Amino acid sequence: MLAIMIPLMAPHLAYAQGSTPLPVAGLEVFDTPSDDGTSVTLRWEATGAGPAEVMRATSRAGEYEMVGEADVSDGTFRDSGVEAGVGYYYALAFTVGDETMMTEVAGPAAAISNWFRHGRKNTMVATIVMFALVVAYVTVARRGKELYVRKIAGLNAIDEAVGRATEMGKKIFYIPGIMSLSEIQTIASLSILKYVSKMTAIYGTSIEVPNKDPLVFSAARETVRQAYMEAGKPDQFKEEMVTYLTYDQFAYAASVTAKMVREKPATNFMIGSFFAESLILAETGQAAGAIQIAGTADVTQLPFFVTTCDYTLLGEELYAASAYLSREPVLLGSIKAQDLAKAILMIIMATGIVFLAFKSELIVRLLETH
Repeated sequence: MLAIMIPLMAPHLAYAQGSTPLPVAGLEVFDTPSDDGTSVTLRWEATGAGPAEVMRATSRAGEYEMVGEADVSDGTFRDSGVEAGVGYYYALAFTVGDETMMTEVAGPAAAISNWFRHGRKNTMVATIVMFALVVAYVTVARRGKELYVRKIAGLNAIDEAVGRATEMGKKIFYIPGIMSLSEIQTIASLSILKYVSKMTAIYGTSIEVPNKDPLVFSAARETVRQAYMEAGKPDQFKEEMVTYLTYDQFAYAASVTAKMVREKPATNFMIGSFFAESLILAETGQAAGAIQIAGTADVTQLPFFVTTCDYTLLGEELYAASAYLSREPVLLGSIKAQDLAKAILMIIMATGIVFLAFKSELIVRLLETH
């Protein structure tokens, strides 16, 4: 290993005083294309094999320091420890016996930050296509054209569940999961809570929203308040409709299940992010005789909800709920654009499988990123 600075007294020498020719030829250095300006690339033609030490300096006749090792057969090396805009000179050094040999110096080359990563053009095209689809569908929806969204049984059953509680004169429990507002499932749950709260305001049904997280508690209270205002019955809103219990996971589950056993609610909504408490809540609600609508994107908890609840929103159905219930053009347009994008990807994947069956990697190369 060459671990010391080596001054190049004669940088033009490609051989060391008649020694065996070096195993490389045509060393060149250049800015690494499509990067963020933090690397320089060396390239050479391999005429032999073995290790080489990559030497670097900021001037042609300056002192060269080793910045890495390369295998001659690779034919390339990327130096990622450079400063943008500074010109660097490079050479490859070899140790043969007691003799150190160096290639001719190549350079200068400076790292420059690039606007685009050309190895990811396909990603840019996909982004543009997706953006265009969203704009197109939102425009169509705003013009009043009806956009078809397949029926989701769990969401269609909300009116039935609220109506059942109204007829029985019993309470509705809405559990928005146990995670905070940083969880997208919780945000999706709050949009459904607003719809459910508006229905309870219209029908005069009692609702309670027990919370584990303080931030969700505040957001849920404002969501329910806003729903009652939009329903034209702000006077029916009561602060105790939205409660805060405890931040402890199983203490929260114990408190909610105790309420279910005592109050025998007619309907339970369990929509959001859940973990081990999911089966405890769902089993207790079923034993209490409540109609239950659940929803989560946590794959490990879905089986528990499917087996113990009357309706279950599966995965992305939870995220589509706000668009499905509100029929807001922006949301509907986004959902339709995503569906079409997924269909296009499925077609591309199927085409790629067919191409591979005929030993063609055209589609694979089109989808590759660097």
